[in-house]
Amino acid sequence: MAHPEQKCRTWRLRAAVRRCALILLVGGQTLIAGNLLLQVLPYHGGTPVEVGIVLLFALLYVWISFGFWMAVYGFVLRLLGGDRHSLINRHSSPEIDAAPLSRTAVVMPIYHEPVRWTLEGLKAVYRDLERSGELDQFDFFILSDSQDPEVWLEEQAAWYRLVTELGAEGRIFYRRRRVNLNFKSGNVADFLRRWGRGYEYMVVLDADSLLAGDTIRKMVRLMNLEPRVGILQSAPTVINGQSAFARIQQFASRLYSPLFATGLAAIQMGDAVFWGHNAIIRVAPFMSHCGLRKLSGFGIWRGPIMSHDFVEAAFLGRAGYEVWLEPTLAHSYEESPPTLDDELARDQRWSKGNLQHAFLMLLAPKLRMAHRLAFLNGIMAYAASPLWLAFLVLTTIAAVQLTLAPIDYFPDGHESLFPLWPEWRPEWAILLVTSTLALLFLPKFLAVADVVLKGELRRYGGGARLLISVFLEIMVSVLLAPIRMLAHSRFVVSALLNLRLGWAAQNRTEEIRWRDALVQHLPGFLVGGGWSLFAMALDPMFFYWSLPVSVPLILAAPTTVWLSRISKGEALGRYHLLQIPDTLTPIPLLEDARKLRERLSVDQELTPLERAIIVPPANRLHRHLARPKARGAKRGSIDAAVEQCVKSGYPTMDKKALSLALEDAQALADLHKCAWNAPVSSFWGARVQAFVERRLNQTVDNTT
Repeated sequence: MAHPEQKCRTWRLRAAVRRCALILLVGGQTLIAGNLLLQVLPYHGGTPVEVGIVLLFALLYVWISFGFWMAVYGFVLRLLGGDRHSLINRHSSPEIDAAPLSRTAVVMPIYHEPVRWTLEGLKAVYRDLERSGELDQFDFFILSDSQDPEVWLEEQAAWYRLVTELGAEGRIFYRRRRVNLNFKSGNVADFLRRWGRGYEYMVVLDADSLLAGDTIRKMVRLMNLEPRVGILQSAPTVINGQSAFARIQQFASRLYSPLFATGLAAIQMGDAVFWGHNAIIRVAPFMSHCGLRKLSGFGIWRGPIMSHDFVEAAFLGRAGYEVWLEPTLAHSYEESPPTLDDELARDQRWSKGNLQHAFLMLLAPKLRMAHRLAFLNGIMAYAASPLWLAFLVLTTIAAVQLTLAPIDYFPDGHESLFPLWPEWRPEWAILLVTSTLALLFLPKFLAVADVVLKGELRRYGGGARLLISVFLEIMVSVLLAPIRMLAHSRFVVSALLNLRLGWAAQNRTEEIRWRDALVQHLPGFLVGGGWSLFAMALDPMFFYWSLPVSVPLILAAPTTVWLSRISKGEALGRYHLLQIPDTLTPIPLLEDARKLRERLSVDQELTPLERAIIVPPANRLHRHLARPKARGAKRGSIDAAVEQCVKSGYPTMDKKALSLALEDAQALADLHKCAWNAPVSSFWGARVQAFVERRLNQTVDNTT
């Protein structure tokens, strides 16, 4: 086996060659396209507006060209059987299987998630590991940052039920932070300070993550074979899409991601990024090198880092450790937001976090260039939208000047003795538009070719259905692109103004209501409609040019409502459209998760908070998990909260005061006693009576 230092030099040299080739391809292509645009413009870049148009076009063209060549590279590598120089291909399958396992913590940070749905998914992961008979090296940690008492009380009860059902005492742990500093990264950091030294590795899951037991064990064994690897990132596939929007995202992820992930992994090699979940981390160097200090700049570049994952990968790279993305690690799954509006709500948080990375990209010392470029890539994921919007504004200004203003034969002043004659070359414009569209859409058909070459057509519903699904996905992408552009532009401006963001829970099930959609997308409707009316008044050709952007903005509300409907997603499924292989082949992990979640029912008897106070076993559980009896000034505040809760019930109480009482063991005991002694006419007396009557009825039913 090659020495680790020699292997490091080898992959770095190969990565440098690949990256140089990519830069030459993108740079050469952009120069050709930029020169073509110069020839298309009437004054060939002779006016400030045209200079701005060319510069913005070049930036956007570089962005989409990188994606295009990444997909092409991934297609070629998959055609050749995969990347021979990937991390996993350094070792034979018998060598990986023979490697030992090590102490590993499987951690799931959560914040106001659908509790039972989330923990049933974790149960499926636990069972998948258990099936192998190699569970002894793994512990599970549910790391809660939930602040709503209704949620965290339900979490505690669901955790206890999970442990009891699985017989997992001493193996599945629950911890809730009462003060959730620094969001998810602070949650994980708190876990590491408490328990990190007891584990060699940490597998990080999101609330919607599913990761097969075989995959987890393979990741641990690979880490043991590669001591210089700090993070090994899998490439999750979107699964369990119910709404039309989620099913389209799921289809696109399953069909296109293998090409892009393979190309990205081959370019990044050991300088890959960390996506925050479905990955394994070497704990000791992570604890030593990945502490996230607050940014010391101004505005959004001051305070805690919101998007931590790219930064942690960069810090490990700076410390000499490798970060690898391995697309061939199978059965790694996540879920898509069910609606476009939920995706945009998530993007608003991510955009601010990614823009913070500009500070680190420019000023953090000793970072590897690949990680600085990864920061730039993350920034461009959102900055591309305002750049596109600015490009549209400048082209509108240019159209106005050509239509309303007299021709300027000396746009640079009168220094020149010869006039600059404006020229129109529509055939070159068509060529430029066609080449740009090819960059955007050709990778999708390369993915179809990849499916055909691998003999997987039937698993996607057959050739005709696959093509219909691809065209449907393209149509929806075209409709959603301007909506995302306008939203992301607003997010970037809000971030630069450092407007405060709330940390909201992720919606995973609800559809969009018409009223909400109309309010949400009214600004886009006004912008799209106003721009089209202006373009129509200005010039018919300019009006037609504006339609691909203005029409989606005008139709944003009905589009997002239709896509949010689960019934529409089910209808597409009945016709075997947007079909993916993972829903056809029985995969134990996914089957477990589906069956466990299908059995969930809503218990209308009592809320989690009412159960914690009224039901004796539940009250004992929560008292056991609560803090010991507080004393001093804090005791007075708790007693006042208890008194208010007993007197008027909890719905009108302040959440903080209510949490203060429910976190105290003595207060829980007092509330339980007062509830059972309350008159029937009171808030708690009525609930206790309803609980007793239901239990008596159940007893009678069981007896008869």
